[in-house]
Amino acid sequence: MPGVLTLHVLGSGSKGNAAIVEGPEGSVLVDCGLARRTLLSRAAELGVDAEGVQLVLITHEHSDHIRGLEVWRKHWEGPILASGGTATSRRLLDIGVEKVKVGARFEAAGMAITTIATSHDTREPMGLVFDCQGDRVAIITDTGVFPEAARTVARGARILALESNHDEGMLADGPYPWALKQRIFSEYGHLSNAQAADAAAEIVTSATETVVLMHLSEENNLPSLAVRACAARLEASSANTTFTRAIREREAKDAFPLEIVCASQTKPMTFS
Repeated sequence: MPGVLTLHVLGSGSKGNAAIVEGPEGSVLVDCGLARRTLLSRAAELGVDAEGVQLVLITHEHSDHIRGLEVWRKHWEGPILASGGTATSRRLLDIGVEKVKVGARFEAAGMAITTIATSHDTREPMGLVFDCQGDRVAIITDTGVFPEAARTVARGARILALESNHDEGMLADGPYPWALKQRIFSEYGHLSNAQAADAAAEIVTSATETVVLMHLSEENNLPSLAVRACAARLEASSANTTFTRAIREREAKDAFPLEIVCASQTKPMTFS
């Protein structure tokens, strides 16, 4: 049975993050790390009216997640929510951000939204799970370890958007300064491909149709490596010659296959 929720990823990576979760009664913008013009243009490519979102949710205050928020606020009057720690960060004090508790569950745009604590070097970062009419979308990025609460709350998401930031070997041997490497490897950094694959294995159920690998590092990862790592844990097979898409077929005739793909930094993508 087709789901009622749709995930539009407008950009995912260190140059800017933004996504729209759309349900039958409205939509929510998750992060605003793109310039307003870019965000609107990419949404329009997907046939989405970004200015029509009913709520903006900010996962944390790093610039690649809030870079466009100040200008966005000048043109849009709806509520902007973030955790208490994020809302009181210096970068957001003058924007008018309301506070939501991490671990809370609330209703917006016809969806039940659950906030989940993540582990990142910011004041109070969070992941998000959206539920509507039995359908579920989970977005969990920018975390050095996979939070225990997410294993329960996000389990069975039909669409799982999960950080798969770096290949451990590429990061270790790459050009980054040692201090930056340590930060990324730490429990307050980013999930590696292997960590993401392990997390996906705990969240994915027969209800899951799409795993979207998010926030890939342009310097320390390749889409083929991220997909390959996740596919190995989920027993999926390459669906193309470059191993940038994988499929696990279902045994039941009426079930959808499981697809593993990577979000893009520059190309907007819809998952429904």
